Parts: sequence; structure tokens; C-alpha cells
Amino acid sequence: MKQQFVETIKIKNGKALALPYHQARMERTIRRFFPSIASEEINLSSLISPKEEMNLYKARVVYGAQGVEAIEYAPYKMKEIHSLKVVEDDFIDYTYKRTDRSALNALVAQKSDCDEIIIVKNGLITDTSFTNLALFDGKKWLTPKHPLLQGTKRAQLLETGIIEEADLTPEDLKKAEKVSLFNAMIDFGEREVEIQRIL
Repeated sequence: MKQQFVETIKIKNGKALALPYHQARMERTIRRFFPSIASEEINLSSLISPKEEMNLYKARVVYGAQGVEAIEYAPYKMKEIHSLKVVEDDFIDYTYKRTDRSALNALVAQKSDCDEIIIVKNGLITDTSFTNLALFDGKKWLTPKHPLLQGTKRAQLLETGIIEEADLTPEDLKKAEKVSLFNAMIDFGEREVEIQRIL
């Protein structure tokens, strides 16, 4: 099966955001899966061409063995998330941001009446199906040390000291005050869920 990967880049007020983080992750992925093209200069900042009227858009860059294969732009509307369900899967692997999300989608199918899931792997909290997360313990924001995906927003938040890494269990989740969900498109603090809304 053809391996394809994706970077989802936020465009706000006509500007593509956090490009160095997306560039670094894309280069890591290319070195790992397509070493033969690793020396080719694939520069996201020259490939992405946001228009001034793009107030809140998502640029989806799909790449594979041939380099960048598609770039799509679409208006972005943030999903409402008010409740979360904890699901377990010790074998899930989404270390690299693939276009194939079938394993994640199978877990989302278990969310019952909740809006989204929190995935627990080997007894530790990882991510939701499409965001990284952090728990507020009353003093500080803690994010899983071993997320499914090293998100670009997560990298920024760690760098600036807004969140800290820790091994987090479902017990830590019960003791926390709230959970923040974030990714390249969702800013920290834009989607928070109260602990009592987590099954």
C-alpha cells in the first residue's frame, strides 16, 4: 500500500502559521520513510500560498515517495467538543501523521454518546483521535510524555513552558480539574472539557 503522510497547516488572516514546526516534522518523516528524496529541498513556505481573504483556513499538504503530491485549502470550522470517552488500545501506532487514519477511526467508533475519545495505551493517556491534550491539576498543565503523535502545537507549548511532560494515567485524569485539547488548528484554551464530562 502506498504510504502517504500529511501536514495540516493553519492559515489565519492570510498567513500560514507555525511553518518551521511543520517543516521539521515533514523532514523527519521523509528521512524515515523516503530517504531517497531526503536531500531534495521541499520547502513548505514556498509551496503554501495563502490568500489575504483566508481568515481561518486549513491547508492540507499530502506527501509521499514523490515528494508533495497535493495541497488543498478549505475553510476551517472547529468541532464542538463537550464530552470525552476513555478507550484503550495497547497496539495503536500513529507516530507519523499518515493519511490512513483507519486505526484511529475504529477507536472513534467506540465513543457512544460522547463527542470524542481519549486513547489510553499501555495504561497511559496519549491523545484524542485528532488532538494532543493536557490536564490541569490545579497548579500546572501536564501533557502525556508519550503522545501518539508529536503535534506541532504541543512542541510550541512545551518550548514556551506553558505545558510540561509527564506520564499520565486514567487516575490522574480523575484527579485533574479540566482537559485542554489542541492541535495545529485549535489554539490552547479554545477547547476545554470539564472532568465530570469524561466517561
